[in-house]
Amino acid sequence: MSTAIGSTYLTLLDYAKRLKPDGGIADVIEVLTSSNPIIADANIMEGNLTTGHRSVQRATLPSGSWRQLNYGVAGEKSTAVQRDDTCGMLESYSEVDVAIANLGGNAAAFRSSEDNAFVAGLSSTAATAIFYGNQGVNPEQIQGLSPRYNSTSGDYSSQIINASGSGSDNTSVWLITWGPKTCSLIYPKGQQAGLKSEDLGKVTSVDSNGLMHEVYRTHFVWNLGLALLDYRYCIRICNIDISDLTDDAATGADLIRKMTAAWYARPTMSYGNMAKTIWYCNPTVAEYLTVQAQNKSNVNLTMQNPGGEPMVAYYGAPIHICDNITEAEAAVS
Repeated sequence: MSTAIGSTYLTLLDYAKRLKPDGGIADVIEVLTSSNPIIADANIMEGNLTTGHRSVQRATLPSGSWRQLNYGVAGEKSTAVQRDDTCGMLESYSEVDVAIANLGGNAAAFRSSEDNAFVAGLSSTAATAIFYGNQGVNPEQIQGLSPRYNSTSGDYSSQIINASGSGSDNTSVWLITWGPKTCSLIYPKGQQAGLKSEDLGKVTSVDSNGLMHEVYRTHFVWNLGLALLDYRYCIRICNIDISDLTDDAATGADLIRKMTAAWYARPTMSYGNMAKTIWYCNPTVAEYLTVQAQNKSNVNLTMQNPGGEPMVAYYGAPIHICDNITEAEAAVS
């Protein structure tokens, strides 16, 4: 079974709690992790490169030979490949006119409210990039999951479950095992994890007409990447045609059957305390799964109440809703 929420590997929130914050970084990460579940779920680790992380992955294994008496066998070796995952720099500035901020007599609270909107917005941008970032199209971004799992006959095809949908309203369900040896968010060597906010104080801003006024300015920067350390622990159920879905799977994708196939596509049923496994889908798919949870024959699809909050789980792995998983994915072939 997958490990429970809050297992032993390091998340962004755990990282923040270990810091002596200067500039409110702990508060920023608290807001950020509540804005998008995948940000809160993901393992986070420092890369071994100033630009990201280089991993060594086993490519082939020795198979051995059956030997007869008085005959020898050939020598063998394993092979490995190096893969580099690079980080992107996500940045923005919040500017609030000093006169506006001071209207209510509490400029700090006004600025905090505005800054929280930036945190939520950058969190959404980061989550979208985790799923769809494509360095082949936008080299300044990170390389997300979808461009890696984008072919039913490619290198990672064994981890792609095809729901056989077509048209222009396809989506995916992801099964991700987070951990330092499976899949992890990364930050560059020697830098800081997570979204950093820096209060630049009161500065002079120049508008489009070249005229000046005073503003309170906050700078946000997030150096972020995604390292796929073992591709076998990320499974994509693709080509789910939204318009064809039904409560009983009489037509369209049989989500329960596809999720069962995805679960058993993982090479092991557990990765100990090194990782945890979570399903990700958008609200539409989550709605159909919640309805199916009422079907008593689906014994592996359950309703749980961790911390008093209802949550649907499959094989004990929680199903987390991500608005960033679009319903307009191109068909994977």
